[in-house]
Amino acid sequence: MTAEHEPAHPVVLASGALVAGIVGAAAGAGVGLRHLQKVGLSPNTVVGLALLVVGLVLLGYAGGVAWNRLRRRWRLVLVPAGLVVLMVVSSIALGVMASVVPPTVLGSGTPADHGLHYRDVELETSDGVRISGWYVPSENRAALVLRHGAGSTRTATLDQAAVLGRHGYGLLLVDARGHGESGGRGMDLGWYGDRDVAAALDFLAARPDVDADRLGLFGLSMGGEEAIGAAAAPGVQVRAVVAEGATARTAVDKDQWLPGGIQGTVQRGLDRLTFGVADLLTQTSPPTALHEAVASTAETDFLLVTAGEEPDEALAAEGFAGAAPSRVKVLEVAGASHTHGLDAAPGQWRREVLAFLDARLQP
Repeated sequence: MTAEHEPAHPVVLASGALVAGIVGAAAGAGVGLRHLQKVGLSPNTVVGLALLVVGLVLLGYAGGVAWNRLRRRWRLVLVPAGLVVLMVVSSIALGVMASVVPPTVLGSGTPADHGLHYRDVELETSDGVRISGWYVPSENRAALVLRHGAGSTRTATLDQAAVLGRHGYGLLLVDARGHGESGGRGMDLGWYGDRDVAAALDFLAARPDVDADRLGLFGLSMGGEEAIGAAAAPGVQVRAVVAEGATARTAVDKDQWLPGGIQGTVQRGLDRLTFGVADLLTQTSPPTALHEAVASTAETDFLLVTAGEEPDEALAAEGFAGAAPSRVKVLEVAGASHTHGLDAAPGQWRREVLAFLDARLQP
């Protein structure tokens, strides 16, 4: 048998199977599992799960070759190696999940269920994406854009809207692009938030019942991160931002509060892989880091609401506050889970949030 007809060496085949298995398993998990969770069986779900199975088979083959070729005393190295592969697969899968977003159904709730008069509205962003929302007219000449978190829709902000609307604030509750009834491709890290929020603020500024100098932003989780970032976008002018459950939307954000040492170094590397994959799969670029956005918004004050049950939120808020100590206030709600401050402490939440907004948006 000539050299060119010799079968590929098992180690070469195993190496190729390892790389292909990591990519296949990560892409399959990112697409298949997320779509299965959100929409059930669909073409994307089937393709994703098939990729996941193929990826796992390839990883199993690579592991089997390594097991057979290693001496017995060296086989223990496969345990930490397997953990490294698992972490890499998980990190890539998270980047895929954030970038290949399944549709999210709007739901049946409306502001009318909370005693608020509203009307359906549609906006268009600077890049031509149709954004769908509800508008609650202002009674005090001030107004807020409300932004929901990843994997949800404007209905997720209805409880908070009820508090703000009954206090007289005009409210624009909008679905992020690719969510609910909005057009465009979804992205669950909020990298399109600047464009979506700018269109929403333009709508409010043109309303006859609203003073364009008394605008603010309110957001939950991803929506909170979008609100912080959008406040620093060119041409945007808002006087107040309330961000609940905001932590990070880029690797640079997490650098501000991750621990040092081996644990922090490993996590930073995995984060860069996750956000790098998201960047590769997303048509827009990573946005401004949140602490930089806070520092550059000299005319905007921030209230960061953190959940007592989520230590990362307090760490992130501390980092944001360090960027502009005089303009950032942190409200920690003891016993609250992520974005559920109003549920855990309704009196405290109403009192602190309304006082903050009134001080900045009322004459």
